Amino acid sequence: MTGRKFSQGAEFGSSGVHYRVWAPKSERVAVRITAAAGATRTLPLAGETDGYHSVLDSDGVAGDRFAYELNGGGAFPCPASRFQPEDVSGPSMVIDPQTFSWTDQEWLRPAFRELVIYELHVGTFTPDGTYRAAMERLPYLRELGVNALEVMPLADFPGEYNWGYDGVRLYAPARVYGQPDDLRALVDAAHGHGLAVILDVVYNHFGPDGNFLKQFSPDYFEGRHHTPWGEAINFSRSPQVRAYYEDNILYWMDEFHIDGFRLDATHTIFDDSPRHILAELAEIAHARGGYIIAEDEQNLAKVIESPAEGGIGMNAVWADDFHHTVDVALIEGSMYTGTFEGKLHELVNTLKNGWVHPPPWPAGGPRMNTACAHLPPEKFVFCISNHDQSGNRAFGERINHFISAETYRAASALLCLVPYTPLIFMGQEWGASTPFLYFTDHHDELGHLVAEGRRRDLRKFPIFERELAERDFPSPQARETFEQSKLQWEEAGQAGHGACLRLYRAALRLRREHGVFRPHDRARTKVAELSCEVLAIRARSETEEWLLLCDLRGGHRGDLRAESFCALPAGRQWHPVFSSNAPEFGGPEPGGYDPVSGHIVFQHPEVLVLRAE
Repeated sequence: MTGRKFSQGAEFGSSGVHYRVWAPKSERVAVRITAAAGATRTLPLAGETDGYHSVLDSDGVAGDRFAYELNGGGAFPCPASRFQPEDVSGPSMVIDPQTFSWTDQEWLRPAFRELVIYELHVGTFTPDGTYRAAMERLPYLRELGVNALEVMPLADFPGEYNWGYDGVRLYAPARVYGQPDDLRALVDAAHGHGLAVILDVVYNHFGPDGNFLKQFSPDYFEGRHHTPWGEAINFSRSPQVRAYYEDNILYWMDEFHIDGFRLDATHTIFDDSPRHILAELAEIAHARGGYIIAEDEQNLAKVIESPAEGGIGMNAVWADDFHHTVDVALIEGSMYTGTFEGKLHELVNTLKNGWVHPPPWPAGGPRMNTACAHLPPEKFVFCISNHDQSGNRAFGERINHFISAETYRAASALLCLVPYTPLIFMGQEWGASTPFLYFTDHHDELGHLVAEGRRRDLRKFPIFERELAERDFPSPQARETFEQSKLQWEEAGQAGHGACLRLYRAALRLRREHGVFRPHDRARTKVAELSCEVLAIRARSETEEWLLLCDLRGGHRGDLRAESFCALPAGRQWHPVFSSNAPEFGGPEPGGYDPVSGHIVFQHPEVLVLRAE
């Protein structure tokens, strides 16, 4: 039928509600509709080409609830349901997206190079854990200095709490956080505060509970490849499946004004087609001026190379090597010990490239780490914490739970001022005391299997095996596990936490006000390990020249005059502008630096930023 926006779903218009679903194996498809007053009627759908079935309900209105009957059996929710008011296995609801009044007509997305990304989980970001509650924190986020929110997955999931990666309704905003218009209000308000909204989406598998797609067609999935979390999606041999996901990008951008996407575990999105589905999704997002970010543990440059270079064309990729080498350097018993050394030369290598290259491990493993130094630094998203890096620890600890305040400030300042795209995980900016644990709310049988599987996976790491022997394992199924992961916002105003927050604000302001910290390319940014075992990043523009010195361990000293990397023309000197150990940030005192003699002394871990004058 002409006039439809998407290949599947219930679309409300002036003529009623048009239902369309892909069910190629079903000879008879009907939709069972329940009106708001409670009356129920059933309409047969007419078969179309390519396995679609459709019908126009001229009496249909927004708010009607419906489910599909296939060959006379079942009552299945819509694969493209826009809302699940009861739960993911219950009836779907007809939604009119035109009732919301947008106010963001003048909104202009920041260039990707300008982004400072803040990752949050709606359910634990605020005490209420709703879209509307998150709106109240938008002025704070803008003042912090971020300009993009990366929201963990919202596709509706079973139960009352979940990370979001068990979603089964890709078009239905999670009901536990509010109504669809509440999400629209959050996005609209974010734009009003100058914040782009990036949605984390899971296109590599479906959750284990409430997924009925096989009832509509087994061709949603394929058996040639496998993911760690479920059956692989059939992108190679089904244009209808491709359309389902392509429409999903359009849906979120058109009906919710989402600015971009972070695609979960793209290395488990398999496609043998002449053109990879990821390239098509990137093209769709870019055609509307949006962003698209990959999570690809293989570290393949082609993911972020342009189509003209033979690449897929993603704006950026989560580049975890920065996190991993910092984690190993600072935390005894890091999960990444054995793969990463945590040595200064490794950090320098990462900062020169985007990830470690050439890789020190044998070829053929999951991490390829192809050459990437030819790509702009904005294409690599760096972090020192994210949902995985806390949640994948047995007890959900954040990095600040393991290290000194001085060390945390230094690592934080480094993240904020490297030329790569920084990502901050909610609460990181004040050194939150709360953990971020792994939590689910599955039915008892599945929940038991999930808890046992997680315990088994954690025992593969020696550090966690010891911890699990000494402490009670926090069950993912316990509501207490979810509640413990909620941020305690009163901390942000307390002495030590407040000082840490001031550091983040100051460092991000420095990044925002001086373009050398967010360069277009690598031509004017250089990285070196000084002879005194201090990291140095030198950045310049046509009018400014800056030098960042970082000692993550403390105790090093040197003479900048003896370092050719730091040399300045006669008559110019380096002058300190920022120190992570300044008293206003809770530090004991800034590191000793004498502009005349050039001597530097780092008694504690520190980042010191100098400007040539």
